[in-house]
Amino acid sequence: MLFALICTDRPGGLDIRLATRPAHMAFLETYQSKLVHAGALLDIDGRPCGSLLVIDVGDRAEAEGFAESDPYEKAGLFESVIIRPFRPAFKDGEKLG
Repeated sequence: MLFALICTDRPGGLDIRLATRPAHMAFLETYQSKLVHAGALLDIDGRPCGSLLVIDVGDRAEAEGFAESDPYEKAGLFESVIIRPFRPAFKDGEKLG
């Protein structure tokens, strides 16, 4: 099942993000087979201000466990994390279903 994780950095969190990024990237590599999309959300000036991930996991509990295990979350970077089931309508420019 697909879940979208919309993570918003706390104000002034860029230093935490930069310091924790290597651990975050290593964490994502361990979940590579479950990642559909993953990347940074950017502010108006092009600086990272959050994360957007679409993951393919068994259920909401697994999505929550993934979010809680992220080094960014453990470092206190995120002001909020929203987890929602996701149903794509298009992929790579092609309509699904």
